[in-house]
Amino acid sequence: MAKRFCVTGTCIPEKNYMVDISGRIDRITKEYIEQGQYFTINRARQYGKTTTLFLLERKLRKDYLVLSLSFEAADEYFQSLSTLAEGLILDIGECLREQRAEEKIIDEWCSPISEKFPMRSLGQKITSLCRLCGKRIVLMIDEVDKSSDNQIFLSFLGLLREKYLKWQQGKDDTFQSVILAGVYDVKTLKLKLHPQEESKYNSPWNIAVDFYMDMSFSAKDIQGMLQEYEQDYQTGMDTVEISQMIYDYTNGYPYLG
Repeated sequence: MAKRFCVTGTCIPEKNYMVDISGRIDRITKEYIEQGQYFTINRARQYGKTTTLFLLERKLRKDYLVLSLSFEAADEYFQSLSTLAEGLILDIGECLREQRAEEKIIDEWCSPISEKFPMRSLGQKITSLCRLCGKRIVLMIDEVDKSSDNQIFLSFLGLLREKYLKWQQGKDDTFQSVILAGVYDVKTLKLKLHPQEESKYNSPWNIAVDFYMDMSFSAKDIQGMLQEYEQDYQTGMDTVEISQMIYDYTNGYPYLG
């Protein structure tokens, strides 16, 4: 199947003409994942977040167990702490099966949770999973700001924060790294916890480090993509000139780059 340019959804190197971001993926791996950092990737839509997560997952799977989730269509998860915990158990269970985790690990992960203390029960499952699976685990959640003004979501972030702090102190086992991707930074959203309360900043995600990676493309980056297209179709375009024009027009914005 011939390659095509992609302007919606995830860009896949085998299917689409796209800028080579392997260097960026290597930097994220070295500077954030290997260092055990928790962080957010916040950019406007069509700015390459989902594609970055997809390619990062591909690379990390060689050495890590990657739990790649999305809250794109998970509104029903945020009805209660129990529905969130059960939804996450279902989604992570699918990730474990897809990555051929041992059946005993999957069975333990998918065992019933405590109805009275669902978040605490989920936390115990995370600890057990991290101890048993034999690999460091990376959790990625895309479209995370879909429910980031929700108290139930904050309870989940609070659980991750608590486990992270205990892990740093050598008192618990948890994810090697957690990546939350969305349009807005969950650390700075105004959160309305109850109808009678005024909006306020109240995110427990202050454990996250700042993500300084430049996700725009240079003219040279864009030229590499155009050269690949030119090799296939031999249109005679001046890839140096056209890539510079695209860069000047978009300022490196990936949607058009």
